[in-house]
This record gives sequence, structure tokens and C-alpha cells, in this order.
Amino acid sequence: MRPVTATSPPPASGDALSPRDRRALLATLLAIFLGSLDTAIANTALPAIAADLRASPAASIWVVNAYQLAIVATLLPFAALGDRWGPRRVFLGGLAFFTLASLGCALADSLATLTLARALQGVGTSAIMSVNIALIRLIFPARRLGRGVGLNALVVGVGFAVGPTVASLVLSVAAWPWLFAINVPLGLLCLACGLPALPRGQPRGHTFDPLTAGLTAIAFSALIGALGLATQREAAGWIGAALLTTLGAGALLLRRQAGHPAPMLPVDLLRRPMFALSALTSVCAFATQSLALVALPFYLEQVLHRDPIETGFLMTPWAVVVAAAAPFAGRLSDRHPPGLLGGIGLAVLALGMAALALLPAQPGGLDIVLRMALCGLGFGFFQSPNMKALMASAPPERAGGASGVIAMARLLGQASGAALVALCFGLAGAQGAVWALWLGAGTAALAASASAARLWVRP
Repeated sequence: MRPVTATSPPPASGDALSPRDRRALLATLLAIFLGSLDTAIANTALPAIAADLRASPAASIWVVNAYQLAIVATLLPFAALGDRWGPRRVFLGGLAFFTLASLGCALADSLATLTLARALQGVGTSAIMSVNIALIRLIFPARRLGRGVGLNALVVGVGFAVGPTVASLVLSVAAWPWLFAINVPLGLLCLACGLPALPRGQPRGHTFDPLTAGLTAIAFSALIGALGLATQREAAGWIGAALLTTLGAGALLLRRQAGHPAPMLPVDLLRRPMFALSALTSVCAFATQSLALVALPFYLEQVLHRDPIETGFLMTPWAVVVAAAAPFAGRLSDRHPPGLLGGIGLAVLALGMAALALLPAQPGGLDIVLRMALCGLGFGFFQSPNMKALMASAPPERAGGASGVIAMARLLGQASGAALVALCFGLAGAQGAVWALWLGAGTAALAASASAARLWVRP
């Protein structure tokens, strides 16, 4: 049972959530849904955005990369603010900013302005993602944490499930800006639910160092920038400068936060083998997902000549099966080792990615749907147990840092996957999507190995 505070009333009975906690859970999950819906919509709409704004497929991927770059740059500073102020303030501020930036995306009239608006939207998303699992941990009793993160994964899966379908339906009757306008009323609804109900938690009182936050932002921005420059095959001098910036800022960051009880870059948590292996598993798994979800719209439309509406429906089974499997996997994670569940699921994901890469020249709809469902089944069995392993292997006073690492691992994987898709297109043209699927099979196999290695690590 979690401790009772003046701002977080106890459950009505046993482990049941109180009415206020249920409202807080609704607000938290709705915001998570917005982030996953927005990502799925943007991925599916990339071909339409590229055509309307007269951009190449490789250039249009910056609509995804800018969003992810902003999140990666600000995620750990927001997680540190969550430890200092409590997650509620960071969450609500990020949600308000996300809603305003979504309106900016809807009003953008060029690739440059859309990319800028997406970066601002990423800042708001970063604040939400940095503390959402910390809020789940406040809402749920400790022994039901697996169910809480299972619900989180379910909502993420539903967002990804309806995203391609929503994108396809909206694009069939309206222009792409309306895809981003959807977030505005949903964001306002989430704010209305969350303001009176979200738990305040217990601020830890750690000092927030703006210089450390700046070094963190520079280090991770330069890292993702270097990755993007390399996969776009830019000049070696620019790539080298970005890498040197990453190394320099990272070294200064480690030196400045040495001895801090709650470092912004959570090296204290990464020294725990279970935590470190779980983070590595997450990075590789989300790289696989990004490789697939960014490459598949181009593959289905430009290689298999499917229309945008059909593309959305064909991609939906992946996320539907993730949504169905996530709560079941979350419950299993309360009784079985996450390394076992994740290793089995990610091996299935690797098989599914290879099956997509081996699609015949003229596949039927059922051929595609079954392969998508296989990938979704594997990913669904990885996600909930892995999140629980990350949170359970961190001490309670570092819940904010652990929540930030969960989101950071996901974003590093997604950004890496999107950048690798751009590289595949640059090297192989229209066949780049197939290359990306094979590469995804390899990253899924690596994730399965990292997950299985946790079976030999003491908690």
C-alpha cells in the first residue's frame, strides 16, 4: 500500500482505486493517448505531407525527427523538474504547451514551419512523457504496478491502432493539417480532467541546475543530429563536429553532476544491471518499431501501390494486437520474469519483421495483415514487462529519473529508427523500405538477446 498524504486520499478498500485516483488515471492515460496518436498520425501522413509541401521522402522525415529531437533534448531536464516539483506541475504544463503547438502544426504552410511547430510540439510531449510513469506509480499500489504499466501500454497501443485509420479517414476528406488540429480539443479535455485530480506527490527538494540541463540538451541534441546527418550522408566535417559536441558536452555533464544524489543523467540507475539491460532492450525494440512504422507507408503506397486509406487499415493490426496483448502481459509480469516475457516477445517481433521483408511482389491483404499482427503480438509482450522492470529496479525516490529513462530509451530508439530509414532510402531508393524491414529484424533480435540476459541478473 502506498503512503497516505493530504493530497492523495487512500483507496476506498483494499487495492481498489479511489474515485479521485480513477479521474487522475483517466487524465494521465488520455495524455499518453494523445502522444501515441500524434506519432502514428504523423508517420502515416508523411507521404501526403511530402507531396503537398513538395518535399522528398528523405527530407519529409525531418517532420518526425524534429519532434523526436526536441523530446530527446528536454526529456531528462523535465524528469529532474518532476523530481524537484512533483510530476503534476510538469505534466500539466507540458500538456498545455503540446495543445498550443498542435495548433501551430495545423497552421503551418511549409516544411520548415511544420518542422519548427513539430519541434515545439515535441517539447510539450517531452514534459508529459518524462513523468507519466511516475504518475502511474503514485496512482497505483506497488503490488499492482504491473497492471498500471499494462494500462499505459494498452493506451499507447490503442493510440497507434487508431492513428493510421484516423489519418487515412481524415486524408480521404480533408487536408493533412486537420490531422494535427485533432489534438486541440482532446488536449483541452485532458486538462479539464487532470487539473482537479492529478496527485501532487512529494517533491524531493533536489536543486535544479540550469547549466546541467543545458549540457544535457546539447549532448543529446548533438547525438541525434549526428545520427541524422550521417544517415542523410552529409559532409563528414559536419558529422564529426556534431559527435565532438556530443562527447564534449557529455564529459562536462558527467563532471558537473558527479556526486549528485539525483543526477539528471541517471548514471546511478544505469549502474544497476537490471535497469541498464532493460533500457538497452527498450532502445532496440523501439528502433525496430520505428523502422517499420516509418518505412511501411512508403512501401505500401509507392512499391505495392496501395492508396492512403488502405495503407492505414493495413497498418492497424500491428497496434490493435499490441493493445490487446499489453494488459495481459502486464498481469503476467506480476508473476513471471520480464526477461523471459520480453525475450519471447521480441523473438516473435524479429520473425514478424523478417516476414514483412519477405512479402511477395503482389501480396494479398491477408498476407500483410497476418504479418502485422505477428509483429504486434511480439511487441505487446515486451512493452509492459519491460516498463515494470525499469520502475521496479529503481528506488522510489528516483521514480522521476526512472520515468525519464523509460521515455528517453523509447525516443532514442524511435529517432534512431527514423534516421536509419532515411539512410536506407538514400542507399536503395524505392527498395529502401525493404532494407529497413530487414534491419528491423536485426534490431529486434538484439533486443531479444538483451532481454534474455536479464534472466541471469539478480534483481
